Amino acid sequence: MSLDGFIATENDDLSWLNAMQKEGEDYGYQDFTRTVDTYIVGRKTYDVVKQLLDGKFPQSEQFYCYVMTREDREPENGVTFYNGTVTELIADIRSKAGKDIYCDGGSEIVNLLMKENLIDEYIVSVVPIILGNGKRLFLGNTPTIKLSALPSEQFDTGLVQLRYIREK
Repeated sequence: MSLDGFIATENDDLSWLNAMQKEGEDYGYQDFTRTVDTYIVGRKTYDVVKQLLDGKFPQSEQFYCYVMTREDREPENGVTFYNGTVTELIADIRSKAGKDIYCDGGSEIVNLLMKENLIDEYIVSVVPIILGNGKRLFLGNTPTIKLSALPSEQFDTGLVQLRYIREK
């Protein structure tokens, strides 16, 4: 997110993230993805990713993918569209053997998970830019969630990765 809390501009522009691209630097993504096997994303974010990548959704090649939506849709290209409650989805995923779950947004899905206190660990990468306005990562109207800090990491691009776990 930007320093002022935005994950995209109002018109879903993500070009400001290009300043963080550095050859050979993945900000721990490969190590992180080895710990997960399930990916949850909102339908709007799914659509934006597909638009940016000429109709492709690369996460479906690596993870079990669930797109939260209000519509009834048939699975496509390794993606399951889910329109039930997030609580039921998480309970179903957790009832099976597997690795961790990765939620990549958008803010509506993060908000739903926060309202149900279903996020165990927050990893927030803060990009050194102030956008001024746009689409926020945290929408508010959630219960208070007590967190404990894990070590953060600062990269030479200026990106700071914050990590917190939910206190039980």
